[in-house]
Amino acid sequence: MSQDRRNFLKTAATGLASATVAGTAVAAGTRTAAGATAGPRDRPAKPAMPRGLTLINMRRGAGYGLGVKLDGGILDVSAAAENLGLPAPADMDDLLQNGRGDELAALVEAAGKSRDPGFLLAEEKIAYAPLVTRPEKIVMMGFNYRQHAEETGTPIPKNPPLFNKYNNALNHHGGTIKLPTAVAREFDYETELVIVFGRTCRDVPEAEALDYVAGYATGNDFSARDLQYLTSQFMIGKTSDGFAPLGPHLVCADLVKDPNNLKLKTVVNGVTRQDWNTNDMIFNCRQLISFASRIMTLKPGDIFYTGTPQGVIFGEKTPRAERAWLKAGDEVVSSLEGLGELRFTLT
Repeated sequence: MSQDRRNFLKTAATGLASATVAGTAVAAGTRTAAGATAGPRDRPAKPAMPRGLTLINMRRGAGYGLGVKLDGGILDVSAAAENLGLPAPADMDDLLQNGRGDELAALVEAAGKSRDPGFLLAEEKIAYAPLVTRPEKIVMMGFNYRQHAEETGTPIPKNPPLFNKYNNALNHHGGTIKLPTAVAREFDYETELVIVFGRTCRDVPEAEALDYVAGYATGNDFSARDLQYLTSQFMIGKTSDGFAPLGPHLVCADLVKDPNNLKLKTVVNGVTRQDWNTNDMIFNCRQLISFASRIMTLKPGDIFYTGTPQGVIFGEKTPRAERAWLKAGDEVVSSLEGLGELRFTLT
């Protein structure tokens, strides 16, 4: 690419990002006493969330990198940014936590105009990373489908029973879970819709709750049931290393028409075990976000697993000792409509 061409793309993309930021600030501004619209110095602009994109968090060298799913392959954001001399988020956490959606949009447009095939990677050759790697919070929801509560003999909750996982549990598409067989044997799957936040969220009404969402992803709340019910707290059965697979994509919120109308499926070793729809949640996504935001501040990059439907091994009626709990060598495929298939194996 010639230096003149590179300079033109850099100037055009920077101008687009500046215009977008300025337009957002004016639109979000308030009226001053003199009747003028307050600009960015008067009122901080909202962080720019990504929009209209399907995103991947990749392993890149010793760290992570961001990918954008395009028709011709996966745009390597770091490679394109370096070649075009443009600013860009380093990875998914940088994008979400630092509100760099406008920079990403400008880079994607500039890379498209350059038509340089060197920016694109074949998706089958991607080394996936956890979709996010540094969330402040991983919030989990228990028993959010009526039939799942019934199959486990759990009373229908009157309020969302929330619990947590930790970052050590984060796992990725194509990953493995090393089963902690020294302390547990009752291993189980739970495919779930996952909410990923793009704005700081505190005390929000249900009507506005989805405005704080950057996107949605497929997740699995992998569990060791014998540890989960060893005490009155679920946490020790939920947060062993790798017990929170997530991916392969973050689909931006504006591309998901209704998060509470998505088909959900779990397939274990080729056999379908869960096949339901998120429209059957007891507490929908708006209600979950609003409820949690009254208790804690949800921050950009935080993730929220929203519960699983019936069909888990723990809900089977045969004696627990006779159930076919998951074991080393099993492959689990979790999928949400439009969000992609999350595959992982057990060792």
